[in-house]
Amino acid sequence: MTIDVRPETAAATPPPASGPRKPGWRARLARLDLKASPYLFISPFYLVFIVFGLFPLLFTLWVSLHEWGLASGTREFVGLENFEYLLSDADFWHATVNTIGIFVVATVPQLLLALFLANTLARRMRGSTFWRIGMVAPLVTSTAAVAIVFTQMFDRDYGMINWVLGLVGAGDIDWQASRGWSWIAVAAMVNWRWIGYNALIYLAAMQAIPKDLYEAAAIDGASRMRQFWQITVPMLQPTIIFTVIISTIGGLQLFTEPVLFGIGTSNKMDGGSLHQFQTITMYMFDNAFTDDRYGYGATVAWALFLLIIVFSLLNFLFVRRTGGAK
Repeated sequence: MTIDVRPETAAATPPPASGPRKPGWRARLARLDLKASPYLFISPFYLVFIVFGLFPLLFTLWVSLHEWGLASGTREFVGLENFEYLLSDADFWHATVNTIGIFVVATVPQLLLALFLANTLARRMRGSTFWRIGMVAPLVTSTAAVAIVFTQMFDRDYGMINWVLGLVGAGDIDWQASRGWSWIAVAAMVNWRWIGYNALIYLAAMQAIPKDLYEAAAIDGASRMRQFWQITVPMLQPTIIFTVIISTIGGLQLFTEPVLFGIGTSNKMDGGSLHQFQTITMYMFDNAFTDDRYGYGATVAWALFLLIIVFSLLNFLFVRRTGGAK
């Protein structure tokens, strides 16, 4: 018997592939969805911004280069003449000083009080939910109603503030006639309305601070005040920067409170007989619509826009540097 010892033949190799398979329409659709979805989700914001933000901004710049009247129908290109006149306009700089003065008197105490108020609400206390909800009450109140009530409170002859001052032997104050006192009266309206709002923002940020930091500090013997300045404030730095920028934008655009504070005067947009509490927005409105100088009003609006950018950057750098120093 013979045994066949010849090697077995190699298995037949498969035929070479014709090439990589093309992805189907489902794979292509999934890839397109992965790449395009983020842009589609954020596109509504940018579309709204372009229509209601960027276009009005550019159109206002175009109007500021003209002698533009709504009632008269004037449309004359004057270049940078409106901006040149703005730099030498004493009334504009007077309104700028008023705006910055009211902004400082209102914003600095507002944010400090909101920070301390949030720190108090963060502690365990009875009815904490009630007190936290109460912080929203000034925000949902009509600005017109707030201004009317505060205007009555700061009335020279029958106001409650002067009545309280009379009890301690102080004389009556004409809140509308004096530049400094009118700033304080307008700032009181702003602070009453927005302290609670900022306090709730700070309170929400405080809830995210790890409790271990406070427990470790308490073990080391740190007091509540030291914990507040060494732990709470540095950890809240991004939130503080946010509130400072938002308060800067709102403070420099202040309009409703000083306008309603001037109820009873001949022209509420004048901000008093000597323009003692006239803000930039009031001056802009007065030029654009009362005096039919729409082109110059647009120039004032652009000056306010640049002023807000400058102050926002300065406040951002100041808060960030002071926070880093701690």
